[in-house]
Amino acid sequence: MFAAVPLLALPVLIYNLICLTLSGAFKAVDANVRMTDKLFTIHMTSRAEWGVSLGDLLLAASLVVLFVELLKSTTSRRIAIINHSLSMVLFIFCLVEFLLFPAFATSTFFLVTLMVLLDVLAGFIVTIVSARRDIEFGDH
Repeated sequence: MFAAVPLLALPVLIYNLICLTLSGAFKAVDANVRMTDKLFTIHMTSRAEWGVSLGDLLLAASLVVLFVELLKSTTSRRIAIINHSLSMVLFIFCLVEFLLFPAFATSTFFLVTLMVLLDVLAGFIVTIVSARRDIEFGDH
């Protein structure tokens, strides 16, 4: 049953936990500041400095999770349909948070929401294509 849970719920949960630790919680307008503050700097061989923020780390982890979700969507088992449905619920949840709460009106959360949408679309498209391939009509 754990395979039915969309893995992109993890970055959404992490973002929610970050917002809950802000002073105004979901109504905090300083969520963008927390997401864009530099955590550390990497010195590149070109002598440039790459400042890495919490939002950057969350987006990088979300992209890895999206890749795993796309691999999961290629299975045509019954549990995949449940996963796609839960991904749709997660997308609606993310969209509501993005539209209604100031702490979620950031580019970081928008991109995580976009990844959830891509997971939903890819899941349904892959399932439809694989189902169409499974149903073949022979020449009689």
